[in-house]
Amino acid sequence: MIRFLLRRVTFILLVLVGVTLITFALERVVPGDPARLLAGTRASQKVVNEVKKSLGLNRPLLSQYVSYVNSLLHGHLGTSIVTRNPVTHDLVQYFPATLELILYAMLFGAVIGIFIGVTSARHGGKIDVVGQTVATSSLSIPVFWLAILLQMFFYSRLHLLPSGGRLAVGVTPPHTITGLYTVDALLEGKLSLFLDALQHVILPALCLAVAEIGLVAKTVRASMLEVLGKDYIRSAQAKGLKSRRIYFRHALRNALLPVVTVMGLEFGLLVSGTVLVETIFSWPGLGSYTDQAINSSDYNAIMGVTIVVAVAYVFVNMLVDVLYVYLDPRVRLT
Repeated sequence: MIRFLLRRVTFILLVLVGVTLITFALERVVPGDPARLLAGTRASQKVVNEVKKSLGLNRPLLSQYVSYVNSLLHGHLGTSIVTRNPVTHDLVQYFPATLELILYAMLFGAVIGIFIGVTSARHGGKIDVVGQTVATSSLSIPVFWLAILLQMFFYSRLHLLPSGGRLAVGVTPPHTITGLYTVDALLEGKLSLFLDALQHVILPALCLAVAEIGLVAKTVRASMLEVLGKDYIRSAQAKGLKSRRIYFRHALRNALLPVVTVMGLEFGLLVSGTVLVETIFSWPGLGSYTDQAINSSDYNAIMGVTIVVAVAYVFVNMLVDVLYVYLDPRVRLT
């Protein structure tokens, strides 16, 4: 187990070094001059040179890279051109909203996807055809189109769910404990505030989870059909165990192992999908922050988001690897 963890940690360190190299290179090759953006479009060349000197952009690239990594290790990601705040401060403010959205999207994707996959594999026939159609369709639906469709149907037509934001206008957010409104509202015992925050997160989370639903459903169905053909399932049937017990206690528990890997991989896709979803639903998270940074050529903010997302993705996949070891001890032998 220790060797397994050491290999994973070494791999993570190598990936993070690669991420720093890529982000550093991108920051230097993209069009535009960060010093000019900070100084202002009307600033003289002398002022721009002073800003460039203060940023260390006049030094050799190797020296700049060492300073860049040192700043990352100390949590310094530069200053945002748009907000004029340290990027670290902005990320701390925006990240909880995105994390809450992703967690609910993963929950919706796992529950609905597992239900469709299990139902399709268990009953077969027309139910399987319907389940596979839903799964395939969810993988092909454009996120921006679905977001607008959900807003039109649930907000404009049925008036059941809000069209955007994290809370209703005029509602005071809960005190920041975790940064997740639904969790903080429950910790404070404010049920009405929890329900309001939950109503606002349903549509964007469901929109974000649609692709995951299809992938999980297909994975569970294929895994269930494979497990049901194993010898120990036939032995359980020969012993006279009830089919429901065989299906859910013996087959399903082993069929869900691949879902763990799928969920880890889907985390990165969900993060990338938040830019469109958060923009459409006016969700104040990293996606909206990234969209604003791209439109304003705010390089420090863009690179900061890239670093945070890369680190989060790597550690989530490491967590998935460790969890898989406990679920399937055979992995320890590899």
